[in-house]
Amino acid sequence: MHIHSLNNWQHTHDFAVIHEQGEKRTKQVLIITAVTMIVEILAGIEYGSMALLADGWHMGTHVAAFMITIFAYRYADKHANNPAFTFGTGKVSVLGGFASAIALSGVSLVMIIESVRRILEPQPIHFNEAIGVAALGLFINILSAFILQGRHSNKHDEHRHDHNLKAAYMHVLADALTSLLAIAALVCGKYLGWNWLDPIIGIVGAAVIMRWSYTLLKETSPILLDGSIEGEYISAITEKIESTMDNQVSDIHVWKVGPVHYSAIISIVTHYPQKIEYYKNLLKDFKELSHITIEINNCTSELCVIPEE
Repeated sequence: MHIHSLNNWQHTHDFAVIHEQGEKRTKQVLIITAVTMIVEILAGIEYGSMALLADGWHMGTHVAAFMITIFAYRYADKHANNPAFTFGTGKVSVLGGFASAIALSGVSLVMIIESVRRILEPQPIHFNEAIGVAALGLFINILSAFILQGRHSNKHDEHRHDHNLKAAYMHVLADALTSLLAIAALVCGKYLGWNWLDPIIGIVGAAVIMRWSYTLLKETSPILLDGSIEGEYISAITEKIESTMDNQVSDIHVWKVGPVHYSAIISIVTHYPQKIEYYKNLLKDFKELSHITIEINNCTSELCVIPEE
């Protein structure tokens, strides 16, 4: 029976990237966004502005997205060391970002459908009131962006790697865009008589939001599907291992287990097997590899031929 501690051979599987203040800031944005959403939807119905109503609906999806963001933070933190998750909860924030991207796509489709309906069936617009509410929405969006961004970025560059927080930030920017476009459409309608511009702006805003959603889906989907690292990186790993002795890499798998962490399983064939620490030390400069499993195959059969010098 083995009586010694295994602590020296074990390590954490916590690969989550969570901004320390991300959950707190998201809660603040959630509250002010929910209040503004109600105001804009009611005002859009009352004053007949499609651009304003679309902005309100858009904010509604963001309220749901922010709730997803908060849930993802709590879930990832609560289950960070849960053995049921093979590589921890590093992908929870990525899943939150993916879900938010789907929500963005959905609202953009609704905006397009309703805008087309307003083009075919124009409605009177109360410009002064609608402009005032749209301006309020823009102010709230700018305030929310500053809250989510914070004053300083940490060493992990959380807005780049925390897809959960990035999704929330993109939702706010999308809101700001629709508010700005709504104001432009309403001003042109009031002073130039271009009432048709209101639903057109709704379509333009929806197209831009759809583009942002597509970008976020492209970033999160490969991680959720265990996408591999770039081929050049794998080649560099292989070259480093094969540069010593007669090592040959027979199989290698590198995939993301979190927003900034990769896991690797590498199978090596050699006549002169070394300790596992030797091979891991060869890869010490590959900082992205957070979890490495090495398989050593001792080449003793006649099928193994030492490469010629």
